[in-house]
Amino acid sequence: MAPRAVIFDVGRVLFDWDLRFLYERLIPEGEALDAFLRDVVTTEWHFQHDAGRPFAETSAELTARHPNHADLIGALGPRFNETIGGPIAGMPELVADLDAAGVPLFAITNFSGEFWPPFLAREAAFFAPFRDIVVSGDERLTKPDAAIYHLALDRFGLRAGEAVFIDDNAANVTGATAVGMHGLHFTGEPKLRADLHGLGLAV
Repeated sequence: MAPRAVIFDVGRVLFDWDLRFLYERLIPEGEALDAFLRDVVTTEWHFQHDAGRPFAETSAELTARHPNHADLIGALGPRFNETIGGPIAGMPELVADLDAAGVPLFAITNFSGEFWPPFLAREAAFFAPFRDIVVSGDERLTKPDAAIYHLALDRFGLRAGEAVFIDDNAANVTGATAVGMHGLHFTGEPKLRADLHGLGLAV
């Protein structure tokens, strides 16, 4: 089945994201910053928010284990937008070109349901062409669980073969292809543009 719609991941595909972006503003660069991101506020710990756990719960648990870092842990909630940089190079142009060509645009993102609304408000213009976005924290389902792809396809009104799914995480791409979508592993805008063209999508 020829694809007719594109489903994007958000973090590290459309926008740069790293916990370090926030914490390098709060901790001097060096061993202390590296240790904090390795042992305290880690990507693995943060994934609980993407799965739907409230920040109030996770931060209380982490603070109990690291009371000397209470203020730094607590900063993540109100300042989460500072972990997200600007758009990935070339992606605003690619999104605009797809939209201009009439390609339906969607997203599936592993993202906290609490942190998503402030980010979406910040980037409302960027996401204006998107018809719908499934946020893992709201659904309590995360990629690469097949359930989140099925939920998204149903909500978007797409058959799996009609959709191209793009993600920087190879496991998430494999999850999408397992349910029948066309999967593309994101390594940068130039290759993605060529890959989409190869699938017959006008960009």
